[in-house]
Amino acid sequence: MKITTSSISRQIIQDNLDYTLFSWSKQKGISPLAIERGEGVYLYDYDGNRIIDFSSGLMNVNIGHGNQRVTEAVVRQMQQVAYVTPSCVTQVRGELGKKLAEICPGDLNKAFFTLCGATSIENAIKLARLYTGRHKILSRYQSYHGSSSGAMSASGDPRKLPVDSQQAPNFVHFDLPIAYRWEYGAESHLREAVHSLERIIAYESPGNIAAIVLEGESGSSGCLKYPEGYLRAVRALCDQHGILLIIDEVMSGFGRTGKWFGFEHHGIVPDMICMAKGLTCGYLPFGCLMVSDRIAAKFDDVVMAIGLTYSAHPVACAAALETIKIYEDDGLIENAAAMGAYMDSRIEAMKALHPSIGDWRNTGLLGCLELVKNRQTKEPMAPFNAKPDEMAVMNQVAAKLRELGLYTFVRWSYVFIAPPLIITREQIDEGLAIISEALKIADAAVTG
Repeated sequence: MKITTSSISRQIIQDNLDYTLFSWSKQKGISPLAIERGEGVYLYDYDGNRIIDFSSGLMNVNIGHGNQRVTEAVVRQMQQVAYVTPSCVTQVRGELGKKLAEICPGDLNKAFFTLCGATSIENAIKLARLYTGRHKILSRYQSYHGSSSGAMSASGDPRKLPVDSQQAPNFVHFDLPIAYRWEYGAESHLREAVHSLERIIAYESPGNIAAIVLEGESGSSGCLKYPEGYLRAVRALCDQHGILLIIDEVMSGFGRTGKWFGFEHHGIVPDMICMAKGLTCGYLPFGCLMVSDRIAAKFDDVVMAIGLTYSAHPVACAAALETIKIYEDDGLIENAAAMGAYMDSRIEAMKALHPSIGDWRNTGLLGCLELVKNRQTKEPMAPFNAKPDEMAVMNQVAAKLRELGLYTFVRWSYVFIAPPLIITREQIDEGLAIISEALKIADAAVTG
């Protein structure tokens, strides 16, 4: 199937180009899809073209598009009360907080509701500094935590480089060797990663470090894998030095990895969890910072100096509570684990057909193909933070995916595969057949 565009779609696109601005993009020469509706794992444009969504929007529409249970829950809440100040309470706010305490491990029982992932990160950083009396925040290079000032400063992503002069102070980054390109064995990979962090902690002084921020599972940096045992070692270092461990589950949370949270694959319990995306699956903007009882207790008699006008917005709370019920009622977390295993098997078979596939990194349904020019040298099809002229092949791959009716996130040498958790085997096969066709372009660029 090839996507066609009518005059109606062209007018809609032109109005958006003329009167709105687009994130992370030059504003001229772009050609966005004009989406009329979504249903399940599919998007439909104004010309009736069906597009399979293989990245769940921005890895957030976990329950799929158009689930009217969320619509109905939102309407019911709006008919009762659409907004109250955060100093007031509603039934749905308490019910959602109680439900989140139920699904979170350990003593993570207190919810501070935010507006999105970035505001969850911002308030986690503030709370860590208020709680510890320390100022430095450590985080990983090749990570992304949001586009607001503090969240972007915590990120190790090159998207922050154009505004580097505006970054917030007291953020320190550390590196993890990439497993795909580590040549010395798994044991030494873990050892080097832990020793590197230990050195940074010593250099920066443990008494100055409020928190370490890490993703539960890596996302837009390329689904980069932690060495086995790494997060357990980080948890031990935090305990040793009185440093808080903040886990960013904005992308990897709510079933995306086949468990409620990505960190559950690593046998740890953090001090705070940052949530958004899958909490409401994009049906409404919403986020949450989940805090341990120990941290919350500090503010029993001390002012907790954080706040948002739309914190605990009752309509967003209603959307989140219904979304969580959908995960449970429809077995979506179990399906993510099962379909993730099926995806792994199918892509393993695709490797024999496509020499451009260098690596496949996946947990549940949070996956990424890394395309290479040469499997022996592992030279990527496009380098890290590739310039436009270095993206020629990958841009052709992305264009072919779109032409054939598949939407997903293509970045540098990565093709992300993170479909809604409702996906079936047949729909996985449908999407992978399109990807396989597009990969022929990359295969032609393989040099050895």
